[in-house]
Amino acid sequence: MIPFRDENPVRTFPIVVVSLIAANVAIFLYKVMLPHEAEVLFLYTHGAIPVVLLQKASFAQVLAMAGQDAVLASDLPIRPLQPVWLSLFTSMFLHGDFWHIGFNMLYLWVFGNNIEDALGHFRFLGFYVFCGLLAALAHILMSLDSAAPMIGASGAIAGVLGAYAKKFPRARVRCLIFLFVFVTVVMLPAGLVLLLWFLIQVRGSLGGQGGIAFFAHIGGFIAGWLLVRRFQPRRGPRPLYWSR
Repeated sequence: MIPFRDENPVRTFPIVVVSLIAANVAIFLYKVMLPHEAEVLFLYTHGAIPVVLLQKASFAQVLAMAGQDAVLASDLPIRPLQPVWLSLFTSMFLHGDFWHIGFNMLYLWVFGNNIEDALGHFRFLGFYVFCGLLAALAHILMSLDSAAPMIGASGAIAGVLGAYAKKFPRARVRCLIFLFVFVTVVMLPAGLVLLLWFLIQVRGSLGGQGGIAFFAHIGGFIAGWLLVRRFQPRRGPRPLYWSR
């Protein structure tokens, strides 16, 4: 099931969502144009690596454990981002392949515009980044000894999904449904679509499927659900009359 459009109009143009998509796509295109060793080093340098962030291993040790001997033997500068905690931010703009960035940007486009409209542009940006940080921390807490870089905007986007589920559970969402060789479009309530997405993440976290930061998705979704009201602008009491 792939959601591709919601029936939930907005009042303002989602400039932050569009800017985030443009930035993610530009960085991804830059990454794929790098030579292989430089691309690997770019991902490790700007990805969030738990053992490096927790100072359990050096950056060179992580590359050695990952079997990146070609990178270590190259003339590329082998040093982490300084300070290393900046990787918690930069990792949100990195993606592994076209499927990774494609699905992330699709979900951000479908569900992000309404949350930006509800929170306002600057509040939405802060909300997005904050959910991404909490998602990264959730992953680190569950992967204290991991030497693999965590990359992707999924944690921050999961926060957007949690916020959407909280604020617009009855909004209608158009989804592609694949039934063997048949493809059809159905309209489903957003609450159901996002609940199914969340349950898939929980199931993945229990199944031990490697390569996907399921706990980042879970942590981001819960953070978005709990915090969206905190980021919503406070509106003053309605005036008794208007003067002119």
